[in-house]
Amino acid sequence: MSEPLVRAVNLGKDYPLPDGTLRVFHGLEFELEAGDIVAVMGASGVGKTTLLHLLGALDRPTEGTVFLEGDDLFSGDERRLARIRNRKIGFVFQFFHLLPEFTTLENIALPLFMAGRPKEEALARAASVLEEVHLGSKARVRPSLLSGGEQQRVALARALANEPKLLLADEPTGNLDWKTGELILNLLADLHRRKGLSSILVTHNEKVARYCAKTYLMEAGELKRTA
Repeated sequence: MSEPLVRAVNLGKDYPLPDGTLRVFHGLEFELEAGDIVAVMGASGVGKTTLLHLLGALDRPTEGTVFLEGDDLFSGDERRLARIRNRKIGFVFQFFHLLPEFTTLENIALPLFMAGRPKEEALARAASVLEEVHLGSKARVRPSLLSGGEQQRVALARALANEPKLLLADEPTGNLDWKTGELILNLLADLHRRKGLSSILVTHNEKVARYCAKTYLMEAGELKRTA
């Protein structure tokens, strides 16, 4: 049996408080098979985003670890983590996080610049990905002049710029009306299939979960497969 792309083992996360410790979850186990697209559901505040940040190496666990392609994510220093995030993991957030002073093309090219790609090569790659999200005509436009749905498409293109193996999306439609959200989900699902991605979508919306092959529910510090 092949190794899962992502495997969380005995994963736990605590946050220090002035009068004690907040335990978000502990002893959590999770696997993502290569090519799967899964939803992690749950109410606000249960730890869905915390889990996504640990799986994407944006934060370190209090206990346990995460393996990506069989390698322990947290066995090295912050420089190693940054390199893995840049080259193997794409992130899509609810609030887009585009840099307002940059054009759409420059926003998409940022991860490529960070990876050391030459400027012309990075911009050419960014332009290609922008076409894939059907925004080729908006290359020189700044984010403030784009609709919410267009900004999320740019954010999706940026996440895919370095051709990651793993795509992590945190409430990708949470800041959009449902009609626009459906367009984003259809695009995301199409790119997931065509690019052979492995994807995790965090959501509280059952309509979003229907786009995924598997669904997990996070509740009371536990993660359970529901569909």
